[in-house]
Amino acid sequence: MKGDPLSDFTPSDIDQLCINTIRFLSIDAVQKANSGHPGMPMGAAPMAYILWNRFLDHNPTNPNWFNRDRFVLSAGHASMLLYSLLHLTGYDLPLDEIKRFRQWQSRTPGHPERGHTPGVEITTGPLGQGFGNGVGMAMAEAHLAARYNRPGFDIINHFTYGIVSDGDLMEGVAAEAASLAGHLRLGKLIYLYDDNRVTLAATTELTFSEDRAQRFTAYGWHVQTVPDGNDLEAIYVALETARTTADKPSLIIVRTHIGFGSPHKQDTFEAHGSPLGEDEVRLTKEYLGWPAEPNFIIPEEALRHFRQALPRGKEAEEKWDALLSSYSGEFPEIAQELRQTMEGRLPEGWDADIPSFPADPKGMASRVASGKVMNAIAPRLPHLVGGSADLNPSTNTALKGMGDFQSPDVQPVDRQGTVGGEWGYAGRNFHFGVREHAMAAALNGMAVHGGLIPFGATFFTFSDYLRPSLRLAALMGLNVIHVFTHDSIGLGEDGPTHQPVEHLAALRAIPNLLVIRPGDANETIVAWKVALENSGPVVLILSRQNIPTLDRNRYAPAEGLRRGAYVVAAVTGGMPDLILIATGSELHLALAAQDELARRDVRASVVSMPCWKLFDRQPQAYRDSVLPTQVTKRMAIEAGSPLGWHKYVGTAGDILAVEKFGASAPGEIVLREYGFTVENVCRKALALLGDHEENL
Repeated sequence: MKGDPLSDFTPSDIDQLCINTIRFLSIDAVQKANSGHPGMPMGAAPMAYILWNRFLDHNPTNPNWFNRDRFVLSAGHASMLLYSLLHLTGYDLPLDEIKRFRQWQSRTPGHPERGHTPGVEITTGPLGQGFGNGVGMAMAEAHLAARYNRPGFDIINHFTYGIVSDGDLMEGVAAEAASLAGHLRLGKLIYLYDDNRVTLAATTELTFSEDRAQRFTAYGWHVQTVPDGNDLEAIYVALETARTTADKPSLIIVRTHIGFGSPHKQDTFEAHGSPLGEDEVRLTKEYLGWPAEPNFIIPEEALRHFRQALPRGKEAEEKWDALLSSYSGEFPEIAQELRQTMEGRLPEGWDADIPSFPADPKGMASRVASGKVMNAIAPRLPHLVGGSADLNPSTNTALKGMGDFQSPDVQPVDRQGTVGGEWGYAGRNFHFGVREHAMAAALNGMAVHGGLIPFGATFFTFSDYLRPSLRLAALMGLNVIHVFTHDSIGLGEDGPTHQPVEHLAALRAIPNLLVIRPGDANETIVAWKVALENSGPVVLILSRQNIPTLDRNRYAPAEGLRRGAYVVAAVTGGMPDLILIATGSELHLALAAQDELARRDVRASVVSMPCWKLFDRQPQAYRDSVLPTQVTKRMAIEAGSPLGWHKYVGTAGDILAVEKFGASAPGEIVLREYGFTVENVCRKALALLGDHEENL
């Protein structure tokens, strides 16, 4: 609707009828399931109704219309509020699914899940996540608008709305994201804060006494307060005012009452996470003038009013389609690029400029190779955007000449503090500051928004800070790329706080997440290709220290990485005595040990295994060709936790790994002291074979 004049809105009986319809659909669904959170939908129904009925541009018959307004229910426990709105406005969510709330294979799970329920933009539930996701959505809108809009053609022009809760504002990820959004002046980001002052276990008097309005004002947000959550006109005016505040994100603090209308549970934590109970449901319906029977009543008048969203949405999308058609006629080349990005397609020849790296015993760090690959790709791949948690120089993730994403109202500066070029929101280098969790949550929001392939970077050990967001990216299957550098104890002097040990095992345990640790510069090339072609999230684990670039005339092509593992150096004439399996910076160690073992008449083959999940997806015949069942003597070599390696080495194998924290010293010394030497690999290999003990 893009804003109706204030004079057009006067609350009426139909508004109250619609609000109570939302309330009691939510109450009845929770009660029937005997599970859920009825309190927030009861208190937040008025603000949600005003937003969806008066402001939200969306088309229920096409939930993926690109220029729709985005809506994030960050307080995902209030999922029945969203499901009620989706059903009532005409999305493909039948009443029978409302009645199957929280049941096996229903489309109304306990918390909203992207891809599971039409109209649900993003998976929420872990508090604070949706808040951070919405910031990423607003960043995506701002970037695409700056890149593609032209005078008279606001092709990308929509808002990101959200409903957030006390719990969202308590979580650290929301604090990080709020700080970033305020700095970036994201004026099309508007959050309604359900200030009901009750959490799951108690009232907020026990835990949450800060002045939230002053806090967000300090972040650089535009803050308004609505003292009465049932004052529809005040909510309307606040939303309209927020929409006209172009230079700041908006927080509208709406004082609501959890469990509104419940005679005994309103304003208590008992209304938060448990059904009201049959008797209390009956009393609440009586108090608010709603029929006690039957359940799941939807008055015809209310349904007709809600379903006006269908023609409005159809008209809005048709107008946008016409504008896009005219835009394509005026700007055919950039329109083609925009369509390609909206569809998530890689342009033809996107990888044409990627260099190949010649054999080099000294080689380069895989983080350096990664930076070269990124900058070769970026000019041909306009929707590759991202940045780091204040670590671009160390992670090699700056896109050269692509500008810094900043508010156009802020004077741009370069990294030396002098005035630089004016890119504004069109810049492709996103600076997240020291905010790993907000970075990852925002990347998820960008990926969900569409039109971008976002990446983020930090030191591998700091992946702990963002793991919850990374897990949700995997749950949703989002094409987000994380570049984690400084990948092992080999990084050296910074010591155990910066040296990852258990992190590879932890990330490999996440379903649907590709964890790739390339073994040289050319494997890094293939790793980036896999990451960009993959439909889900990918983590690249990269070294700080130089590692040799392999001579691919002697060793198998790096393209073998696509299959997760491959025989990089085979033996001739029969089965090997031993298989050495390595990843990342330990691959060259395995190859050197192969040569030394050969001098001792031990036939060892070497397998590079940069990605377990890719290997596990291969046909059994291929896996058996890489790890023949006849060869039981296998040794894994990796500067990380041994957890999980027994799957590949078996009971007769051995693992050279790290089972304690690191140490502060030059990297080569730390690796030597932890046994990552050719001599130690050979010693362990010969001990494993047993019949070669004379060579120890």
